[in-house]
Amino acid sequence: MGSVLASVLQLLALIGALALVHAPAGSYMAKVYTSRRHLRPERWVYRAIGADPDTEMRWPAYLRAVLAFSLAGVLLLYLLQRLQGVLPGSPEFSSVGPAQSFNTAVSFVTNTNWQSYYGEQTMGHVVQTAGLAVQNFVSAAVGMAVAVALVRGFARSRSGELGNFWADLVRGTLRVLLPAAVLGALVLVACGAIQNFSGIHEVGQFMGGTQQWNGGAVASQEAIKELGTNGGGYFNANSAHPFENPTPFTNLFEIFLILVIPFSLTRTFGLMVGSVRQGHAILATMATVWVGFTALMMWAEFTHHGPALQAAGGAMEGKEVRFGVGGSALFAVSTTLTSTGAVDSFHSSFTGLGGGITMLGMMLGEIAPGGTGSGLYGMLIMAVIAVFIAGLMVGRTPEYLGRKIGAREMKLAACYILVTPALVLVFTAASMALPTPPHSMLNPGAHGFSEVLYAFTSAANNNGSAFAGLNADTDWFNTTTGLAMLLGRFLSMVFVLALAGSLAAQRPVPVSAGTLRTEKPLFAGLLVGAILIITGLTYFPALALGPLAEGLA
Repeated sequence: MGSVLASVLQLLALIGALALVHAPAGSYMAKVYTSRRHLRPERWVYRAIGADPDTEMRWPAYLRAVLAFSLAGVLLLYLLQRLQGVLPGSPEFSSVGPAQSFNTAVSFVTNTNWQSYYGEQTMGHVVQTAGLAVQNFVSAAVGMAVAVALVRGFARSRSGELGNFWADLVRGTLRVLLPAAVLGALVLVACGAIQNFSGIHEVGQFMGGTQQWNGGAVASQEAIKELGTNGGGYFNANSAHPFENPTPFTNLFEIFLILVIPFSLTRTFGLMVGSVRQGHAILATMATVWVGFTALMMWAEFTHHGPALQAAGGAMEGKEVRFGVGGSALFAVSTTLTSTGAVDSFHSSFTGLGGGITMLGMMLGEIAPGGTGSGLYGMLIMAVIAVFIAGLMVGRTPEYLGRKIGAREMKLAACYILVTPALVLVFTAASMALPTPPHSMLNPGAHGFSEVLYAFTSAANNNGSAFAGLNADTDWFNTTTGLAMLLGRFLSMVFVLALAGSLAAQRPVPVSAGTLRTEKPLFAGLLVGAILIITGLTYFPALALGPLAEGLA
């Protein structure tokens, strides 16, 4: 079987698996977030934190709860790292430095999971399990809660109430992420991923000496790392490491975990707003972009020149032979079109155009299907903008799901889509203009510029993957990427929740003959065009200096 055919079959198998679970998973999550019943473990949590889950919140209160919970998470994770040297269970590991502790704490709380350190050499079992793994769950649950709050903004009328953040957080964690992660971890353990609390030990003979390996609770962290679109690896090699991702089957299974919740949330959205077809339109838009990017990536990586690449059967530098070009391309597209950031290959070694595709996937806002929760609310923001554009073209007041899109709504949507480009371009420009940051670049010219551009694109969009080649463990990059992650996550949430509150306070507009049918293929096509033109072209000059210049050279 040829490698291209094998890649196509992997893609079809993945699409089939996602289609199989789409309806039951989406319906289940809709029931989770609309149920009035609280499970007994949930009531224990509410009593412990002093929260009343039945109290409705308007958007300022919901936002304050999000920010307070996230700030507590940053402080706790920072302290765990700074005190690691005296914590029990981590005798081989010293305390983490201030700049890196700040960067890592912000990274995992913002669902970015950017890592400027070697996981197996820096973090002990206590920090990995009690700190990083916990944030893998709750940071994903925060994203889902904000998405559900925006959906309620479309579903409710004249109330301004968006639900209760603490109830949404606890339910997302205990009813959705935890059981799914347990099942995912069992599959990974059965397929060869490790799960233990072994310390550093020497194994075998390697180049005339012994080699050191570290064990750990890898399978459990790997499952939620992918399922919650987190991406932080237990080991520095991330999902290219055989302890995390042993076989081609686990590689495809991990891609499935990355995509299953973001794609299924479209059905949750449709059910909560009372129109499954609206969810289908959003799903179709996400799927179109994802399949298109996958096809482009495979073309870029399989279409190669020169006898060395032809003899290797593809551009194999930086890719695992277990997965090949097809599996690596499929993983790279899925991880950068979501906010996952996990890698099973090193994107710096992709072809120039292939590396550009990974960057463009993040630059679109990671909305196809996007992160756990963040993908859905990002796509709904783009739907609001697409409706507004359609309204301008026909001279009619734009409406979406019975809500008028006026000046306030458009200002909030515009601010949302401008946050990350401003962060990416300003920090990249500063890094290239100052004398010290360019010293971290491994390569000169266009490829070196791509390393810096990729780093801030990954940070500001809360992706977390690295282009490789850039030494990001410096005070400059630890601080600036940390700020980009904080602002990219929480400033965006301010605009999302403010928009949700504005929509929830409106009276629904009845459907008329002039209403744009947003559940039709025409609107899905308009939405795809808006995504590519409005967000994609924002970055075109920067892409022209980096991956496009390299790919066309």
